[in-house]
Amino acid sequence: MEAILQVFTYLSDLGSMVMIPIIIAIVGLCFRLSFLRAIRAGVTVGIGFVGLNLVLGIIWTYIGPITTIFVEKFHLQLTVIDAGWAAAAGVAFATKVGAVIIPFTLLVNVLMLISKQTRTVNIDIWNYWHFAFTGAVVMTVTSSMVYGLLAAAAHCIVALKMADLSAERVQKEIGIPGISVAQGYAISSVPVYMLLEKLYDKIPGLQNRKTDTSSIQAKLGVMGEPMMIGLVLGILIGIFVGYDLKKVLELGIAMGSLMLLLPRMVKVIMEGLVPISEGARSFMEKRFKGSEFYIGLDSAVTLGHPTTITVGILLIPITLVLAMILPLNSTLPLGDLAATAFFISMATPIHRGDFVRTLISGTIMMAIVLLFASYFAPIITDTAKNTGFTFPEGATQITALSAGNWVAFVISKLMSLQALGVAIVVVLVGALLAFSKKLVLPK
Repeated sequence: MEAILQVFTYLSDLGSMVMIPIIIAIVGLCFRLSFLRAIRAGVTVGIGFVGLNLVLGIIWTYIGPITTIFVEKFHLQLTVIDAGWAAAAGVAFATKVGAVIIPFTLLVNVLMLISKQTRTVNIDIWNYWHFAFTGAVVMTVTSSMVYGLLAAAAHCIVALKMADLSAERVQKEIGIPGISVAQGYAISSVPVYMLLEKLYDKIPGLQNRKTDTSSIQAKLGVMGEPMMIGLVLGILIGIFVGYDLKKVLELGIAMGSLMLLLPRMVKVIMEGLVPISEGARSFMEKRFKGSEFYIGLDSAVTLGHPTTITVGILLIPITLVLAMILPLNSTLPLGDLAATAFFISMATPIHRGDFVRTLISGTIMMAIVLLFASYFAPIITDTAKNTGFTFPEGATQITALSAGNWVAFVISKLMSLQALGVAIVVVLVGALLAFSKKLVLPK
């Protein structure tokens, strides 16, 4: 068993740059692509993700310092520091549940595929930390690794079902066939955005309104192009934080670059995934008529949509204002604040690219995230101390916006009841499996 864990630890440590091409190539071979086509597909997708991460680096390079300026400008005095997703993931992986989460999650996924309860093959192994986090919280509360693993399994199952549910809408809006998003945080937002979409359909002024990027561009002409929107947003933010002319223009160009380059990196990923998708479809038609598999990817693949990245930038100051005025919030947004686009990654496809709906939903979601991140702060802090985590200077309690996950909250609260909680979770997960077969988001 220890040798197996060492193998998975080694594979995880290789990082996404190495593992994504290998995993994609293996998937291609499983779907009977030729060796060279499978290798080419894997390398292409890997290069796409490398490019995507390089472009996303613009956010942290140029937006990161701005968040600090915002915090100082608003004089935020909050007791819990948002240490960011990397800290939360590190703490989660350092627990006993985290040590076995990769092989355990893969086993759950395989069992779900064999029993035909999911279509998603979740290869996004670095984001298994979300499941490890839920398991670690439950293990901390119950002092039971068994309960922790059951909680992680429940979160994984919910993720797979939400990935299936939203897959067709994601594929159409993002433009990448044969994929789904099974990332542990992104899927928790799907039910919230679905409910809000139903609500917007009943609100006068929103129900028949379509304000996607194409309609905005039609009204504004050249100034409505994503690149120009990014330029203007960057300049306005730079002026607001008091930058000099040089820095204002640099920020404007950086935001314009972000808006232009992100979609192009997603197209590279799509180029690599198309032969995998075609191979999967051909394979399934021959052996399982009517069946279809999705490749579960990181929500980063959705960030190339202009609506997502535009709203994501606008949500930075909005989140800071929410942190100041929201009752029960104790979290100072910092580490994850530059990554607000990830929190609305599923809003854009569910709202079909509508800018106004995505902005409203994003504001509501960031309020939810702040409250749950604040709730988890004591548990994350205690777990971090037990795993030897180095705290940021001056921080007595830490959390992460990316840990502000209501699915993790519900599972952990129920599991704190131990045997009774397990029974309730089993019933709820069973109901989800039964009900979700009748519910699919239309394209």
